[in-house]
Amino acid sequence: MKKILFLIIAFATFSFAADAELDIVKKSTNLPKIEISVAPGAMNLSLTTKVKKLVEKDLKVSGHFDVVDSSEVVEFNKLPNMLALSNKGTDLFLNISSNVSSFGGYSIEFKLFDINSKQQILAKTLTTSRENRYPFLAHRVAIAVNKHLKAPSIDWMDKFVIFSLYKQAKKADIIIADYTLTFQQPVIKGGLNIFPKWADKKKGDFYYTTYDKGIPTLMKTNLYTRKREVIMKSEGMVVASDVSYDKKKLLITASPNYQPDIYLYDIQRKTKMRLTTYKGIDVGAHFVEDDSKIVFVSDRLGYPNIFAKKIGNRGVERLVYHGRNNSSATTFKDYVVYTSRERDNEFGNYTFNLFLMSTKSDFLERLTASGSNQFPKFSQDGESIIFLKNINDKSSIGIIRLNQGKSFLSPLKNGKIQSIDW
Repeated sequence: MKKILFLIIAFATFSFAADAELDIVKKSTNLPKIEISVAPGAMNLSLTTKVKKLVEKDLKVSGHFDVVDSSEVVEFNKLPNMLALSNKGTDLFLNISSNVSSFGGYSIEFKLFDINSKQQILAKTLTTSRENRYPFLAHRVAIAVNKHLKAPSIDWMDKFVIFSLYKQAKKADIIIADYTLTFQQPVIKGGLNIFPKWADKKKGDFYYTTYDKGIPTLMKTNLYTRKREVIMKSEGMVVASDVSYDKKKLLITASPNYQPDIYLYDIQRKTKMRLTTYKGIDVGAHFVEDDSKIVFVSDRLGYPNIFAKKIGNRGVERLVYHGRNNSSATTFKDYVVYTSRERDNEFGNYTFNLFLMSTKSDFLERLTASGSNQFPKFSQDGESIIFLKNINDKSSIGIIRLNQGKSFLSPLKNGKIQSIDW
């Protein structure tokens, strides 16, 4: 087991250095090899096999394991053939089974074996009252394995993402899902409901824009009680783009006189302060540098670009000096990921790629290379980016793992995603 711990911990570190330059260090690519098997006799073999496939994907996305195909079939109450697995170079063996839980739901049980020390090192049972939530059981299996081996956290896999899904013209629903989109559940239906934004890390409340008698209206809703509160109305547009770290302030794009500007909304006092007054387009603001500044999109140059402004001060600062259409951004601490339109070559098609930059240095890195990649969002720990990828009018949710330099896609089978948050 010590060998496995060393391999995982030594693999990669991801940190924001004191000089605000992104530090990505890959110390070892010798990841622990893990095989995953479904035990014969699982109560719901088909569903348990789906769980296994999701666990495999989760562990691959984590970047902490080398997931290898397994031909092993081991009864759940028996030990695997340690010698045979060791001869193949396998470090870990995960055996999964299922049962009907005591309250009539679905239950997953699993055992993890350290092949090098020839012993079982983890056993757990996880349950859900509704079988359609099995993706979260799979994510919890992966999280438990990852956590037991003291690898960097992947707890975000067990959290809801929220997105707006176009159904038809002027019709869009708000959906919650797991990050792979395997589980999906509508929470707001009827009419045009767009730009959902989580209100806090607990992901109980969220903001979204809807249309009340044709007027754009910013709503706040609780996921569980469905209690709704009107935050603001605006004739032209109104969108919540970011929440401050202390959850007391909200950045809103509103255009009460059909002039889109950025407003700082005090959630407790229910008051707003206008931050930009440009006679053009200022939209999509996000907090940066300990909430002392905002980063936003403006057409001050005659095309969309990324600017920054210190809250309380006059004047703005241009942040991006390349591209002719930089149309959306997300922030974490002093870092910004933004979308930039580029041409494949002099005669090629335009693409929208994602770039990572620092507000305190000249650090810049391209994160994608093809397709239309838009609406990036940092994860709460800053180690991953979720974004929308559109190819041939088909939508997918992408995950970029910054510390591994890898990306993963989960296609959407029906409809088109308008915007997303996690």
